[in-house]
Amino acid sequence: MDIKKLTEESVALLREMVRIPSVTFEEAAVADHISARLTEWGIAHSRVGNNILAFNAKFDPAKPTLALDAHIDTVPAAASYTRDPFDPGTGDTIYGLGSNDDGGSVVAMTAAFRYFYDADLPANLALVLTCEEERAGSHGAALLYASGEEPVCGVLPQDGIGSRKGRGPTQWGGPAATTPHTPEALAGVKWVIIGEPTGMKAATSERGLLVLDGEAKGVSGHAARNEGVNALYIALDDIKALREHRFSKISPRMGEVKLTVTQINAGTAHNVVPDSCRFVVDVRPTDAYTNEEILAELQALCRSTLTPRSLHNRSSSTPEDSPLAKTAQKLGIETYSSPTTSDWIRIGGREGIKMGPGESARSHHADEYILRSEIQRGVNVYIDFIKTFYGNIME
Repeated sequence: MDIKKLTEESVALLREMVRIPSVTFEEAAVADHISARLTEWGIAHSRVGNNILAFNAKFDPAKPTLALDAHIDTVPAAASYTRDPFDPGTGDTIYGLGSNDDGGSVVAMTAAFRYFYDADLPANLALVLTCEEERAGSHGAALLYASGEEPVCGVLPQDGIGSRKGRGPTQWGGPAATTPHTPEALAGVKWVIIGEPTGMKAATSERGLLVLDGEAKGVSGHAARNEGVNALYIALDDIKALREHRFSKISPRMGEVKLTVTQINAGTAHNVVPDSCRFVVDVRPTDAYTNEEILAELQALCRSTLTPRSLHNRSSSTPEDSPLAKTAQKLGIETYSSPTTSDWIRIGGREGIKMGPGESARSHHADEYILRSEIQRGVNVYIDFIKTFYGNIME
């Protein structure tokens, strides 16, 4: 297949995607559009809610699967945009919300998948375009990668090309892991390339995410009479202790556990001693600790109660003997440890690596953009990576 044509069609698809608002939980329209393009290109696929799932034409349930995973949702547009966030422009710079995060990976991975679609491959190839990534929703990657392990709710795909456009949940059926284009077939996924803007460097590890809701309890009283127990002061003492705390174990790959207090709220009036103060702690775990260990260590420092929003968003890393790591090394791709989270934390312990066109520094910023040359490089690197990867697993 002509790689130049694939690249041009990728750029065109990205411009079309930017014009369609697709903030998290509202991805239906952009999923419809991508689905229509896949149908036009002869790619059999299914819709699972607002996710899109496809396997290579010669899918073999006896073979393991390599998945190309990118997300189609965006954050809301920042108020500081100086241009229309839904206008991609016409030049070699593609502007707009989601162009860099994560549209570049979506279209470059789709192009690479199309390149290999009809080939007889030593391992299956899947294209997994997910929703709800930016808000860690339960109906995106978390649902898809769990579906091969136990029954979950989704949308039953039609046979063949295209998809059912319904939005309501229904139980899907059929033989697990034997029919392509159904979520059960993802049970055979052994390796995942997570598409995120990394400048086509390969993240071989990624910090987890532990968000803690802190609450200090006091006793209300009149400020003029110095009554009560000020919950705000308790919280401030705890925040000071959190700021000064250093975790003793340092990960060789990821460094120190990072911790930042990002929100605080207390009080009802200027003359009332607050009896409650709430604050939020953003923790970026490494592989040196479990999330439970981090929570216990921080709670021991505080009078406030620390409640985790989730303990499941653990750090991730690529095993050194993984063919993903070996492929990156063989191709001379620069590797690093990523400070940001992605669908990697939701792939259920499978081997992963994070790599995609664009730059992380542009994500979630006003006037987001990606370059045509970055998409072209992404398509080429993905194709070379997959070819080399298949060679590695055949050795």
